[in-house]
Amino acid sequence: MNLNLTGHHLEITPAIRAYVVTKLERVNRHFDHVIDVSVVLSVDKLRQKVEANVHVRGKDIHAESVDADMYAAIDALADKLDRQVLKHKELVKNHRRDNEAIERAAVETRAERGG
Repeated sequence: MNLNLTGHHLEITPAIRAYVVTKLERVNRHFDHVIDVSVVLSVDKLRQKVEANVHVRGKDIHAESVDADMYAAIDALADKLDRQVLKHKELVKNHRRDNEAIERAAVETRAERGG
């Protein structure tokens, strides 16, 4: 997983970088096919905003979170990304299962016609 961490009006400290990495490991643990993650941390007066774009095979997932505390915003973002990645994983799994069922039905139909 390639991680690109950017700060707008904010210096990315090693503590914030480590916190983001540990939170995004959960997303990577649920779905192995994460290719690229781009995270933007920004500060606007009292508003701390975190945005993330996760590139997985076949889809780009975007989430953002706003909070008064940067660490709380990162937590909320990780939860949102986790839900979206799990949903994408289920859709991919169900799509594959449907294709296998269609192929089995086609084979059974051919066998009935031929026999």
